[in-house]
This record gives sequence, C-alpha cells and structure tokens, in this order.
Amino acid sequence: MPNRSWLLLATRNPGKLRELRALLAGLPLRLLTPADLNLHEPTEEKGLDYAQNAGLKARALAHASGLWTLADDTGLEVEALGGAPGVRSARLVSEQGTDAERRARLLELLAAHPPPWPAHFRTCLALSDPKGKLEVAEGACSGEIVAQARGTGGFGYDPVFLVAGTGKTMAELTLDEKNRVSHRAAAVRALLPILRRRLGLPPEAGSA
Repeated sequence: MPNRSWLLLATRNPGKLRELRALLAGLPLRLLTPADLNLHEPTEEKGLDYAQNAGLKARALAHASGLWTLADDTGLEVEALGGAPGVRSARLVSEQGTDAERRARLLELLAAHPPPWPAHFRTCLALSDPKGKLEVAEGACSGEIVAQARGTGGFGYDPVFLVAGTGKTMAELTLDEKNRVSHRAAAVRALLPILRRRLGLPPEAGSA
C-alpha cells in the first residue's frame, strides 16, 4: 500500500481535527486533511445512521486520494425528543446554520418538556482503505442538556451538554479532559487495535 503511514482525516471541522490529532498523536502517522490535498468537494450525508454517513465520507475521500481515510459522524440524542436531533444534529437549522443557532433551536424544542433532559453524544468512526473496504467503531458519552450555555471550549452542542459525573459541560473541559471522557475518544479507543494492525504495530501493552 502506498504511503502506509499516511492517514487522511475526512473532516473540515477544525474542532474535530484538533481532537482527532490529539487522540491519534501516539501513533506513527502523518495526519492529512482534505485541504492538504486540495480536495474540497463535500460528501452528501444521506445515510440513515452514523455508520452509513461516516462510511460514505470515508469511502469518497479514500477513492479521491488513494489513501487510507478516517471519517467521523457524530450526533446528539436527547431522550425527551425521541433521540433527535440524531443524524441531523449538524443540520438542525440549515446547512449554513451556526453552532449558536443550532443550540438555540435545540432549547426551543426542549421548552415544551420539563427538565432534566437526559442526552447522549454518539460517534461512529469509519476507516476506509483506498479500495473502499470499511472498518467501523463507535463510542458514546452520557449526560444531560442544560438551559444555559457554559464554557468556551469545544464546539457544536458542547456548551449545553453536561457530562455525567463531571459537573461540567463539554465546553468547560480542557482538551485533555474531553479526550478522556468524550464519545469521540471512546470511538478512537475502539478503533486503535484496527489501526495498529493496519500499520503492522504490536498491540498496546496489556491488550489481549
């Protein structure tokens, strides 16, 4: 396989890129972005679930680049809303909507429901080889929605998501703290054995 140590991260979201770079920092990988390769055509997220959306993105950019590609699809699931916004989390207001507008719309939808508002973040990662063969891994994080945004870190719904057991929203956590408890961190941990096999590296110490 050409460029065995290169991995394309199939996202243009700076927050996701920052987290993924930190989570993968221990591996001997050169992490690339679509912008590094002048790949700017977005992939339509028309899948019915996170795995389908992540797979669509991973396969499209793996085909375009000829590189192993890692894609992420993440959603917020709120129990009072029957699991919504789910796969439509990034499109809750419109394709051009801002994070603040999506958070405001979420709280509007919740206004008819008495708190607390239990919720989960869920991430699916899809790893595609250049021929389109996929490996997937998932991770989740439990918490609840709060009515007032708190914190300046993170992105998306982080300021209104109170992480279970921490007393803090995702946006109040440092990057190191977030990368210990988040849905994305859990998905990366589940994917690491697959990445290690792909790179021909030995398993992590203590793993079976």
